[in-house]
Amino acid sequence: MANLLEQLSSMTVVVADTGDLEAIRKFTPRDATTNPSLILAAAQIPAYQNLIDEALHSSRKLLGESAPVEDVVHEALDEICVIFGKEILKIVPGRVSTEVDARLSFDTEGTIAKAHKLIGLYKEAGISKDRVLIKIASTWEGIEAAAALEKDGIHCNLTLLFGFAQAAACAEAGVTLISPFVGRILDWFKADTGRDSYPGHEDPGVISVTKIFNYFKTYGYKTEIMGASFRNIEEIIELAGCDLLTISPKLLDQLRSSEVHLDRKLDGSKPAATEAKIQLDKGTFASMMASDRMAHEKLDEGIRGFSKAIETLEAQLAHRLAELEGGAAFSHAVQEIFLLNDLDGDGCITREEWLGSDAVFDALDHDHDGRLLQDDVRSGLGAALALAAA
Repeated sequence: MANLLEQLSSMTVVVADTGDLEAIRKFTPRDATTNPSLILAAAQIPAYQNLIDEALHSSRKLLGESAPVEDVVHEALDEICVIFGKEILKIVPGRVSTEVDARLSFDTEGTIAKAHKLIGLYKEAGISKDRVLIKIASTWEGIEAAAALEKDGIHCNLTLLFGFAQAAACAEAGVTLISPFVGRILDWFKADTGRDSYPGHEDPGVISVTKIFNYFKTYGYKTEIMGASFRNIEEIIELAGCDLLTISPKLLDQLRSSEVHLDRKLDGSKPAATEAKIQLDKGTFASMMASDRMAHEKLDEGIRGFSKAIETLEAQLAHRLAELEGGAAFSHAVQEIFLLNDLDGDGCITREEWLGSDAVFDALDHDHDGRLLQDDVRSGLGAALALAAA
């Protein structure tokens, strides 16, 4: 009997949810998707250090020797996303998703500009825009940006999607793909209800994606649905037949090692009964999101989490640039950290102001006085960044 992964691949496009090139080679998915957290994790693998260094050297050369470290790091972030994407596309036959900075989630014009820049970098590398999906957070502003980009022939993957209003708005906007976050929806309901677990067919994330799938197929929307953020293989099994599923290497391994029969649960040619078609404007979207506490809270949490991952990656890049160019670069990294965390501008960072983890704060707070001065951050920066990325 074929294993679960082979059976799933016969009815659903399997996408690797990782920045680890070796994991992608191992599972040979059609597509792959990354985000700053995944790239941050991949950047810890020594074999990939040359890709990081390539981006930093390229960005320094582009901006010039006198450019501030923070400018070089910001430029290198885009370079790194494209470099990893380029390497992934050497392995997968399909598409790679490359994410727009989550800090632009409520900035339509900024998102459009960043997407065009990323597509331009891919073009310079000889990669067609048809092989790239631009990942954008499913805010109203992000959806508006995606609608404009799709008209320009740039395909989009709308991420951090938790609620039906987000999905319906994406479909009306004509986006190529949405990524509803199955596991994070489950996390919220477990915390809110106190339940330890849900069987697969009762899983709130599974129910949400099933509803979206049937709605899209009933009304003929072309937007594809890619379930994401899985916590267990039961969720995946219940969504067999979905257009795409993006799955972590750990769960791909579990699927590959299991040999039980897999039934198709979703069928686009025979969608289950669904609700009436809705039309959304900005006000209706806001009202629906406000009434969906889970979607509202998880979207906000997701944007903050993705933004923090970018800030951590930026700090790590500043650290690496300092190693490549000399210790003077550390002063710029320290300044960046203080700009982010010294909320009252008094020259020190308290634990209450600190936006990172307690473990990193403790690593920097050598005298245990609950306050970080610039010297504390400068002297402990390397060790703390290694801890933050662990």
